[in-house]
Amino acid sequence: MSVEGEAIRVEKAWCAADVGTALDPRIIESQMQSGIIFGLSAATGQEITFEEGQVQQSNFSDYDAMRINQTPEIEVAILQNSPWMGGAGEPGTPPSLPALGNAIFAASGKRMRELPFSKHVQFIS
Repeated sequence: MSVEGEAIRVEKAWCAADVGTALDPRIIESQMQSGIIFGLSAATGQEITFEEGQVQQSNFSDYDAMRINQTPEIEVAILQNSPWMGGAGEPGTPPSLPALGNAIFAASGKRMRELPFSKHVQFIS
């Protein structure tokens, strides 16, 4: 992450996933990457809003994910510390939001307590 004036650039994300026996590590790596992108998308700009008691977003076309030019480099380490298979569905998504919040705090001193973080900081690609 770098701070450029008042703006923040997310440059790289790291992930270690212990999935037990990894039958196809490339698919697991892709799953972790997509989960991180989905989590960072939620943290940096996605928001569900309401108007007159109705949700304004009807589908994913109204709840957009990061574009490729906005996505940081993502490095995934796959650990296999169990002889059994474990889950690799969405474990990249939940920790990416607080990890970004902590990285913003470490880089800028600003503590993020509301999503999306774009309400309080500007993100650049």
